[in-house]
Amino acid sequence: MQIEKRIEELGLILPETAKVPFGIVLDFAWVRVFGDRVYVSGHGPQAPDGSVVGPFGKVGDEVSPEQAADAARLATLSVLGSLRRAIGDLDRIAAWLRVEGYVLAAPGFDRTTNVVNGASRLIVELFGEDRGRHARTAMGVAATPLNCPVVIAAELALKPQIRVLS
Repeated sequence: MQIEKRIEELGLILPETAKVPFGIVLDFAWVRVFGDRVYVSGHGPQAPDGSVVGPFGKVGDEVSPEQAADAARLATLSVLGSLRRAIGDLDRIAAWLRVEGYVLAAPGFDRTTNVVNGASRLIVELFGEDRGRHARTAMGVAATPLNCPVVIAAELALKPQIRVLS
């Protein structure tokens, strides 16, 4: 529980399960564990109660790059909350392999890397260089679910589970 202790020390909160607006159907898993790999669906920024939180809109227009980087950090906390529910203990994470950031970009906004740094920096801050350093994509897109300024997805590796025979 070292990672969760670190989260608490930083004054951060992992949000509850996502609460989506009426009429939205989620026909997918937030997290898919397969062997020692974990695939995490795209997460937007959430409040502690699981509700989607703003600011909303295009980065470089309605949303500043700094606000969007903060939203990427919140989206990463959403990812971590889903991971905890799926794998039980965040200390089971052996490595963050890849992070994908999708930035709702205004025409001409080309600083998507700076936005997704909000996610990458939090991961390394919590997990350290060895486990937290990851490959990454930071793409500008024309639309995101619920007009979120950034969506974060990931692929991770788990530590092997040791089974005790009795």
